[in-house]
Amino acid sequence: MAPAPADVGQAYWRSPNRTDAVLPALTPETIGPEEFRLLADNIPTLCWIARGDGYITWYNRRWHEYCGTTPDAMEGWGWQSVHDPEELPRVLDHWRSSIATGEPFELVFPLRGADGRFRPFLTRIVPLRDATGQVVRWFGKNSEISEHIRTEAALRDTEARYRVLTEAMPQMVWSTLPDGYHDYYNAQWYAFTGVPAGSTDGEAWNGMFHPDDQERAWERWRHCLATGEPYEIEYRLRHHSGEYRWTLGRALPVRDSAGRIIRWIGTCTDIHHAKLVAEQNEVLSRELSHRIKNIFAVINGLIRLSARREPAARDFARDLGTRVAALGRAHDFARPHSEESKPVVGETTLQGMLRELFAPYPAFAEGRIAITGDDVPTDDHGATTIALIFHELATNAAKYGALAVEDGRVTIACARAGSDADSLLVTWRESGGPPIEAEPSQLGFGTQLAAMSIEQQHGGSIRRHWHREGLEVQILLRPSRLVRPVATGA
Repeated sequence: MAPAPADVGQAYWRSPNRTDAVLPALTPETIGPEEFRLLADNIPTLCWIARGDGYITWYNRRWHEYCGTTPDAMEGWGWQSVHDPEELPRVLDHWRSSIATGEPFELVFPLRGADGRFRPFLTRIVPLRDATGQVVRWFGKNSEISEHIRTEAALRDTEARYRVLTEAMPQMVWSTLPDGYHDYYNAQWYAFTGVPAGSTDGEAWNGMFHPDDQERAWERWRHCLATGEPYEIEYRLRHHSGEYRWTLGRALPVRDSAGRIIRWIGTCTDIHHAKLVAEQNEVLSRELSHRIKNIFAVINGLIRLSARREPAARDFARDLGTRVAALGRAHDFARPHSEESKPVVGETTLQGMLRELFAPYPAFAEGRIAITGDDVPTDDHGATTIALIFHELATNAAKYGALAVEDGRVTIACARAGSDADSLLVTWRESGGPPIEAEPSQLGFGTQLAAMSIEQQHGGSIRRHWHREGLEVQILLRPSRLVRPVATGA
């Protein structure tokens, strides 16, 4: 018998198999005792055969390679010598019970390898009966499961860490099977909802939502299950007090190495207070905007009244009134908005919006603000952010830059950036204004807000160059983000 491989536990079934016999072509007709002997000796597991009384008469070659034993030493009940003495009584009890009852045997226990190390094996033994029902043979196999046990232990460790993490989180956490069947909620879910454990498993979770939100939540969830897209939605979730509270629901798919979704992990975050504060702020913002626009209207009324009393000033008053009205329209673009208060722009273009924004400035009517180059569509999705940026630039230019003097000029050049179809470079360039001695030591809040808007909302960038002859600002935009995306699902 060849010596056992160095790493017996992992390599006993990998050792090369050779035969000096000349074998016939393998067909159903040629399979005979020799082929079965080869199969028994070379199958990658430990096998053996015992009589009906449990006396083992044969082991395959793999057994001896792993254990480092001989057939004579193992015959009968010699196999006990390769068992762990602490486990052997348990094994003998199960084996004797099977012999007495004729029932199959299945047990996990360690076997000692030729290197002296014990490794876990899953052992299964089945009886062969004769025509009278008497057990005449036992066929057994021992399969090493070290890797399987390590994997299970790692999985248990991962599950334990996951459970500790989810139970420690202040958010509600849940998970589902790939088909969306909810099978886990953490303690925060039950503490928030007050429902019995397990009562929202499966599809019962939707009943916890406000009736007006249930269909919308269902449609969005079905869409994500079908497409694998991340799930995100706001809905009202029933609190244990009976109140419905605004909640942000999010979920991401967990995928295996082949990209198949094997689980969804989700959270529910109570945003009720933040939602109420946002609504209050929106009411205040609308009220403030309404009062500002009323002031514009009052100013326009005073201008018209003064023009009637001073006929010589009518042309000036008409121009001034036009600028005040344009300032009111620009205010709609330049103030922050919510989904409800955003201006209804409809289909327009970037240059058209900029002309509307610059209309209140005398320099625009005088031709000292020029807009040139490529134009792209925009709507209410991108209008407010872009208007904020250029309103900030124009205001600063009127205070400190080129528009603060009579001969100063501003050019806004729009050009497609290279071969990227979804890239537009907008360059703001001032000239003829007061010389710039040095770059400012710090940027104002409005300037910082503009940069954040460009980078985070529009996926672009903004760069400032403080030339002595005037400020130059390069703004890289993604035209696809200036318009509202086309809906692709619920």
